[in-house]
Amino acid sequence: MYAIIATGGKQYKVSEGDVIRIEKLDAEDGSTVTFDQVIAVSNDSLKVGADVANSTVTATVLGQGRGKKIIVYKYKRKTGYHKKNGHRQAYTEVKIDKINA
Repeated sequence: MYAIIATGGKQYKVSEGDVIRIEKLDAEDGSTVTFDQVIAVSNDSLKVGADVANSTVTATVLGQGRGKKIIVYKYKRKTGYHKKNGHRQAYTEVKIDKINA
């Protein structure tokens, strides 16, 4: 059984027991998070739309973190312009506990 959920502007395919990194949530370690934006649920057959209107996915927050640094380098030739910036995206690591469909 798997579900497709939407959070942080992205969609994730999750099953029970999966550990995923999603966009940062304001939640403490060990707390429970419920995702109510379920797009599809598959349990031998795929259900979408009104069939999954009341479905939820429950997860436990394992921790917060920041991803690997990405270098952003801007350069314009012949003008002497160059600018170097770095970025580390914040994430929340969650473990999927239950798919309520």
